[in-house]
Amino acid sequence: MSKYEFGMSELARFAEDGYLRLGRVASTDQLQAMCDRIDEIMLGHVRYEGMPMQRDTDTGEYGQLPTRTYEESEGTLAYRRIDDLQLDPLFLGYMQHPLFREITEALVGPNVSIFRAMFMNKPAQHGTHLPWHQDVGIGWGLDSNPETTVWTALDSAAVENGCMELVRGSHKHGVINEMHFPSEDDQAKYIREEDCLYLEAEAGEAILLNNLLLHRSARNPTGKPRRAISIAYMDAATRAVETGETFPVIFGEGALTGGVLVDGAPIDGAKNDAKLTGGAPTDGALTDGAPAEGATTDDTRSPDVLEESRQ
Repeated sequence: MSKYEFGMSELARFAEDGYLRLGRVASTDQLQAMCDRIDEIMLGHVRYEGMPMQRDTDTGEYGQLPTRTYEESEGTLAYRRIDDLQLDPLFLGYMQHPLFREITEALVGPNVSIFRAMFMNKPAQHGTHLPWHQDVGIGWGLDSNPETTVWTALDSAAVENGCMELVRGSHKHGVINEMHFPSEDDQAKYIREEDCLYLEAEAGEAILLNNLLLHRSARNPTGKPRRAISIAYMDAATRAVETGETFPVIFGEGALTGGVLVDGAPIDGAKNDAKLTGGAPTDGALTDGAPAEGATTDDTRSPDVLEESRQ
């Protein structure tokens, strides 16, 4: 487990660089359980009603990504992205980790929701090239831009398997392009070679990221997958511009309950209220923790708002 302390010096480093290594937050058992669970979800052994999934491309070209679907899994490990991980008690427990609560309270406030909680995958000998971009923009349809993400490596990430590359300090430029991707002129202006670095990480390592940080990643030509989870935290008062709807609350008043840490007691509360359909029961991978109780996320967002959160 990480023994990381998040104080004034860490806040200052994060403000300067736009990223901060948090160490290995998940225990060995928790990490293995999350890896097993996401494989079960991809293979269709565990399914959640309404959980969107996106297959990887065959070509590696970002512009050829297929549309995300809400249908049953095709029983393959070749998924690139799976959203709404908060539906699963195992992932909910991790994203409600006490360290993340401490960090988000300092950066966001006491009441925190998630814009998106997603699994990102570069399957073995595949993966899709992700161009330079910021995780922000008008396409998200929010009344304020979330700026706090915790990214966690489920597998070791290295240059060889398409780890993230970022531009240190680029968050200070604010929103460079409301359409997510900077133009060639913007890239020439804001991306200096001396500021670029590859964010290699050990399995289980968590990294705090500012959403405005420019970053990209390459394909994975190796024989093993490069998997990660990414949680975008924001003020619980944030609303969708078109509908006025809010998003699932993780910390504070009205927070989702029922999350489980494999090596410890359940997170405060007793139920997640997500609807599991078919496949193995949710307690199948919770080897060292209390089994998750049944579930309903109370996520009543409209289809339009849900789609915006998945861009």
